[in-house]
Amino acid sequence: MRTKHSDNRNKPGPKKPGKFVRMSKKGYIMQIQPFSVNDGEGIRTNIFMAGCPLRCRWCSNPEGFTQKELIGWYSRKCIGCGACASVCSQGIGIDMTERDICIACGACVKACPEEARVRMVSLMDADDVISEVMKHRLFYSYSGGGVTFSGGEATSQPEFLDYVSRELYDSGISIDIETCGYFDFDLVRPALERMDLIFMDLKHMNPEIHRKYTGVSNELVLENISRLNSLSLPDHGSPEVVIRIPVIGGVNNSEENIAASAAFVYDALPDAKMELLPYHTFGKIKYEAIGMPFDQDCFYTPDREEMKKLRDVAAAQGPEIVDFR
Repeated sequence: MRTKHSDNRNKPGPKKPGKFVRMSKKGYIMQIQPFSVNDGEGIRTNIFMAGCPLRCRWCSNPEGFTQKELIGWYSRKCIGCGACASVCSQGIGIDMTERDICIACGACVKACPEEARVRMVSLMDADDVISEVMKHRLFYSYSGGGVTFSGGEATSQPEFLDYVSRELYDSGISIDIETCGYFDFDLVRPALERMDLIFMDLKHMNPEIHRKYTGVSNELVLENISRLNSLSLPDHGSPEVVIRIPVIGGVNNSEENIAASAAFVYDALPDAKMELLPYHTFGKIKYEAIGMPFDQDCFYTPDREEMKKLRDVAAAQGPEIVDFR
């Protein structure tokens, strides 16, 4: 589906001379997920980075709203043995009702025999993240895959993103990014220009409806989508762009909104593709784990017939419709 921009993608890079010096850049990481096949081409490792300026009411990764270390508790796994409470320096009980005083030391995670206590956000050294994803380099090479930055929101940690993306790019690893589109374009431009593929969300064309359901207007998102065609590096070219619409039943699934979204994308980025993804509730268990109410009863998942119709509506406006799922 995608042509790589450079012949050196996924080929071993030259070894750097001298002693390896750790840069000590740190970032808040939700998860490093290897063997993903849905967020770019080939076999990929997804780096989920915490922190997001939006508060989408349908979010499936609520642990990524803020940048801080976070421990979760899955009550359905808990056997009530008390091992977690016995090692907690803060005196937090089994059910974590006092989670507001948790310092995320991780002692309870190590003590729990059933993995009911889990680290949901960790502060990690950038070089450790790079070392972890490099373990799967052979899979990237043979499958045409690589690394995808996701979230949360990867652009909310611009220095960490810049450092890790530069190291991976210089090592010949193909890199993609998934973003909500709400960021300082000039600040993250260097990282964006290294990408082979940029997935950017477009949640609604109406700025007030966008604000109602995400907490912010869509003006910056639309501006950043329009600026994507300015990205380019010598010997790498411009990143491929896929504008994603998370189709939320009851919010943005009207034919009028889908048509307006597709028309805007085609006018701003004629070469960009679009992907329409149906709403899901896979993240519901995470709300339980962090003690946050799951308030999504007003949304629904469009069925296959509705999704096909909406994809046809979008395609009629000009952009190519793709599916990475």
